[in-house]
Amino acid sequence: MATNPAPYKTGFIEFLVRCEALRFGTFVTKSGRTTPFFINTGVFDSGARMRRLGQFYAEALTAHFGADFDVLFGPAYKGIPLAVATAMELGTEVGIAFNRKEAKDHGEGGLLVGRRLRDGDRVVIIEDVTTAGTSVRESMALLRAAADVKVVGLLVSVDRQERGTGARSALAELREEFGLRPAAIVTLDEIVAHLHNRPIDGRVVLDDAMLSAIGDYRAKYGCRA
Repeated sequence: MATNPAPYKTGFIEFLVRCEALRFGTFVTKSGRTTPFFINTGVFDSGARMRRLGQFYAEALTAHFGADFDVLFGPAYKGIPLAVATAMELGTEVGIAFNRKEAKDHGEGGLLVGRRLRDGDRVVIIEDVTTAGTSVRESMALLRAAADVKVVGLLVSVDRQERGTGARSALAELREEFGLRPAAIVTLDEIVAHLHNRPIDGRVVLDDAMLSAIGDYRAKYGCRA
């Protein structure tokens, strides 16, 4: 029997639509796949939007991980404001760290900025969307080089529920490869269930034709496990 999603999930889906962070059409992902939907958290370009986004991430983080973390790591570049907004919404002494794209050879130097990682720190990586897991693998290498940390999880905005580099989903591959717990604010299943033929501010963004296009895409790339 289907269960009603948590209110923060449906609120987040409608927030994505209203901000045009979730769009339907024809797009090409970083992995080279042509997709009928696209999620871009880079459109959250105001303090009000970032604050609301941080609230959704914080609610999902607490729902999935409780207080089982010490540091939020935001991969450059989109992960940086996501980690900061989430930490600010939590309002605790949780640490924030992020990386530079190029190492700094003066001042404090190095690739990492923010909380100095220590052995035993429990880290959650905060990302926008993971399709193939490339940026997460890069983050894991940086974190493990910095200290003997435990990366307990990965939180993304949307689980696209599609294959990564093999037959399993990208999030499942990351879970098996690194022993971390992947989580998402919402899944594609939840997005489709909530938006199909539902007007948002008087406009239907996911009609029968778009549902069919998403079905075709998932037949080719979809994977829930």
